Amino acid sequence: MTQSKGGRKVIITCAVTGSVHTPSMSPYLPVTPDQIAEEAIAAAEAGAAILHLHARNPEDGRPSADPAVFRRFLPRIKQATDAVVNISTGGSSLMTLDDRLAAATQAQPEMCSLNMGSMNFGLFPMLDRPREWKHAWEAQLLEATRSTLFKNTFADIEGILERLGKGFGTRFEFECYDVGHLYSLAHFRDRGLVEGPFFIQFVLGILGGIGADPENLDHMKRIADKLFGDDYRFSVLAAGRAQMPLITMAAAMGGNVRVGLEDSLYDGRELARSNADQVRRIRSILESLSLEVATPAEAREMLALKGADRVAF
Repeated sequence: MTQSKGGRKVIITCAVTGSVHTPSMSPYLPVTPDQIAEEAIAAAEAGAAILHLHARNPEDGRPSADPAVFRRFLPRIKQATDAVVNISTGGSSLMTLDDRLAAATQAQPEMCSLNMGSMNFGLFPMLDRPREWKHAWEAQLLEATRSTLFKNTFADIEGILERLGKGFGTRFEFECYDVGHLYSLAHFRDRGLVEGPFFIQFVLGILGGIGADPENLDHMKRIADKLFGDDYRFSVLAAGRAQMPLITMAAAMGGNVRVGLEDSLYDGRELARSNADQVRRIRSILESLSLEVATPAEAREMLALKGADRVAF
């Protein structure tokens, strides 16, 4: 753990926008490249050391894997902030693996997310609450998660480690939605396909993965301790209303935190008006616990990243 006179350093990741929530669910969700850039820059200024980024079709908000859309906001974010850019390789369960990797392959970022297993990824319960959709694709995408599989096979993971890790020196936010995903990561470690320090994101609260319960967070950490010892750092992503309670628990347990409108649309009981709102909220909580927020430079050192001068955007 990185220490200072003021306390332990905690990395804040902000997931600025993504394919989980659809535009009709919040008027504050960034959609266009300009909006994504502005939200990312504001989140960094509020204290986020890592920016986890997806893209959307600027016309209708549909999740997009088009590298041309990413190129409309990535350089602007890099020029305006020192934050670590983390490009999603998850995208949507309806995208092909090549689609999901296209932007990261061109941009060669310092970090990418890497989902550690195939799973049911159920977003269809969002349809239970009546609402007016702006676009036909929104309800269709949610309904599709009832019958589709979020595919991340061992071969898929090997290919991502080879293409992005060995090819470009990109390191990973290993997204683990259940305990078995930790064992899969240990398998790749044992085969020499990936090495520490590992940055493991415990993902709690997605239907099909482990539930958003304190007991599950404790169990995930206990198993990660057993498998990786001192060679990892963990962070917590908790979906929806579980976001702030469980990431606060994670910080108290020695971990790092992830906020952002991809994971929860709320700041307390109100809709968050920006990603920066959530960053400021968790920052105030961390500081009240006598913890310090890690700078991008400190996050790079903690996670052994290659540096912003070695990306391709």
